[in-house]
Amino acid sequence: MAIKVTKVTQDPRTDIRERMYIPGLLHGLAITTKHFFRNLFGTRDTNTQVQDRTGTSLMTTVEYPEEKPIYPEGYRGLHRLVPREDGKPRCVACYMCATICPAQCIYIEAGEYEETDADGESRVIEKYPTQFVIDELRCIVCGLCVDACPKDAIRMDTYMHTPSEYTRQNFVYDIPKLLKGPAVSHPSDPWNKREGSEEPHHTHKEAHTRIGEGLVQLKTPQLGAGHDHQGGHGKAVVTHGQTVVTQQGPIQVTKFLK
Repeated sequence: MAIKVTKVTQDPRTDIRERMYIPGLLHGLAITTKHFFRNLFGTRDTNTQVQDRTGTSLMTTVEYPEEKPIYPEGYRGLHRLVPREDGKPRCVACYMCATICPAQCIYIEAGEYEETDADGESRVIEKYPTQFVIDELRCIVCGLCVDACPKDAIRMDTYMHTPSEYTRQNFVYDIPKLLKGPAVSHPSDPWNKREGSEEPHHTHKEAHTRIGEGLVQLKTPQLGAGHDHQGGHGKAVVTHGQTVVTQQGPIQVTKFLK
């Protein structure tokens, strides 16, 4: 059986067909036409997960807003100020979020609660935000403001894009636009521990530490059998061939903040 061998031109510049680009154009048009009719008459899967779609149609474009993809657990959406159970924001105007923001898109003005305020939650908080503004056009969605907030007052769990607006001013979100979502309460909230601003009866210890001002005498450890050697400002305790040097005078200690 004879086999017909077609020579392939190594240099397209010497082949008139390659120089006219007609074979390439026809081949490209054939592929485009095949996909066009396949997507036009084929069955299209509307699964929100584009990578999991099946069907004869190869269309994978999400027709937003009719079709909306499912966001992952760690998706960072629009900001929101978390309210307390009384409807006021949990923010205490500490400026931590505005300080850490690399885009400088958060602006806060602080006010102080009145001492005669009848609200128990407000009596144990010194400040509150009179203005809390976020410029969503400048935000880089890094989430550092959420990590820096000590009161869980700002979150990015709305699972929403920044909507389109006609003016730049509409992208500047203030307290009425940010204060949304369910109220959040923690057992560590000061208004859950006492009703007023007076000092609590129990000793409250936080996770922060500092060097204390007082000096204490270090107790010599009980090492059982062994003999001691005095020397200098320390004390060497020899036991079972090992020497443990302890401080003899007063030393600085670490105390918990109250």
